Amino acid sequence: MADLLTPDICIIGGGAGGLAVATRAKALGASVLVIEKGPLGGNSLNTAALPSKALVAAARRAHYIRTAGAFGMTDADPKVSARGVFDHVHAIVEGIAPNATPEHLTGLGIQLLGGEAKFVDRHALAVGEQQVKARHFVIATGSTPYIPEIAGLDSVPFFTSASILDNPRKLTHLVVIGGGPVGIELAQAFRRLGSEVTVVEIGSPLADCDPELAAIALAQAKAEGVAIRTDAVVKAVQQRSLGIGVTVQRGDKEEVLDASHILVATGRLPALDGLDLAKAGIKRRKKGTPYLALRPDLRTSNHRVYAVGDAAGGPQHTHAASHQANLVAESALLRHSVRYDPYLVPSAIFTDPEIAEVGVTEPELKRRGRNGYVVRRLSFAESDRARAERQPYGLVKLVTDKGGKLLGAGVVGTGAAEMISLFGFAIANGLSIRHFRNFIAPYPTLTEVANKLADEAFHDSAQASLAAPLRALRRRLPW
Repeated sequence: MADLLTPDICIIGGGAGGLAVATRAKALGASVLVIEKGPLGGNSLNTAALPSKALVAAARRAHYIRTAGAFGMTDADPKVSARGVFDHVHAIVEGIAPNATPEHLTGLGIQLLGGEAKFVDRHALAVGEQQVKARHFVIATGSTPYIPEIAGLDSVPFFTSASILDNPRKLTHLVVIGGGPVGIELAQAFRRLGSEVTVVEIGSPLADCDPELAAIALAQAKAEGVAIRTDAVVKAVQQRSLGIGVTVQRGDKEEVLDASHILVATGRLPALDGLDLAKAGIKRRKKGTPYLALRPDLRTSNHRVYAVGDAAGGPQHTHAASHQANLVAESALLRHSVRYDPYLVPSAIFTDPEIAEVGVTEPELKRRGRNGYVVRRLSFAESDRARAERQPYGLVKLVTDKGGKLLGAGVVGTGAAEMISLFGFAIANGLSIRHFRNFIAPYPTLTEVANKLADEAFHDSAQASLAAPLRALRRRLPW
């Protein structure tokens, strides 16, 4: 048997979250071991966030060519090379990959171990014959696609959000099962690249977004030709001599779609199978669920073991995993008291227009039955920059308490994913909407909307504060 390894911190998983913990822990002077059974970089680098955004960028260029007439140029139908797009996507990944190579990590002093980890008790795990006993463990195993039970699905080839980006051929008619962020992002991208696309969603598409914001992005996708079947269920799929038949039921009606390819985009679940969590005393939220029971500091029921990223079961964003990684490293190694607050983590959906949100939303406050909040909106039609770009179809929506403290923000429109950082900073630091009057946005830029909303709040407040004295003065004046 190999010698026992005893690092300060052992990380199971070499994806975005795991590598962030590793580099942060190493910077703090800890001895670090990373265990990974697959390629380093995980889903974010190899199969999900980065590759999909490269695909979306290619699709956006095709859309620009088609819509150039509004800018005084000739509209044209771009000649899309599926192989060329594939090469573009993978060139972007290869450009980033050196930061997640074994050589880079070992150069930092991080020890790597390939293989599948299994806990043997509350204090140790094994990778084959190798035993590891660490002061702290971090589960950063990522997530896997959820594949629904659909009659015939296991007998036909289908894509997931990971495998579709490895396809170098044109998709004639792509049927997307699932209308969440990934499904809608990819649906619009492939439509712009020349494919016919139909989305089938069991409920409402982009259901986790503020409906007011989602409606604007979905209207654009539909205008571009993405067919969206809402409140619909895929009952069965069947291989044909040419293509695939997809049976869709909506209420009492049934239709059969002629698909060339299928994308299953029905969400992802934490990848925790095979870890033997019970041996380590690690509990789930509820018996039979795939999610871990975590404390606010991201510890599991075993105080030595933390979880980050998709494995933690929260928002599935690379930036969330990186933030969690910093908290965990500081908690485990510096004994800092930390608390993970998911409301501080912005979300971004890279449709066109983009959708980005942070903090609490108006629909969520309504569900809670909470009163005493104020909603302010500003249309992109009031932004000179958006009008110059011919992108006036957008909205900024801010939610504050009655005193003006910012509780939540949502943006739909061009540049939303960039703009949300400004509002996220304000929420994280407990700022008021009136603080947006204290900076000057360059003209013309989209961030001017923050100044305009702050001015609106200031004037409303000023009018309210003057109203009572004016009424008192009027009472004293003669008729």
